Amino acid sequence: MSGTVNRLAYKPVGMLLGMAAGLLAGAVFRQVWKLTSGDDDAPGATDEDRGWGEVLAAAALQGAIFAVVRAAVDRGGATGVRRLTGSWPE
Repeated sequence: MSGTVNRLAYKPVGMLLGMAAGLLAGAVFRQVWKLTSGDDDAPGATDEDRGWGEVLAAAALQGAIFAVVRAAVDRGGATGVRRLTGSWPE
């Protein structure tokens, strides 16, 4: 029973953290892309003026940054919940 309550209590926190992670990851990606490529905008998949290599490199970089930021935010949220409740969220 306690696990179910803990899981339900963590769901809204997890959703908010997920949204924050997405926003943070997007901001980090834009800055990293600007520093590495010198261009303000990353190429989209249908950007006709950009080559395959640049489009795929941007997508890979964006995915990696998103995964790392999401994992860090999720882990930090779970650690915070443990501090508040004494148990790890599932």
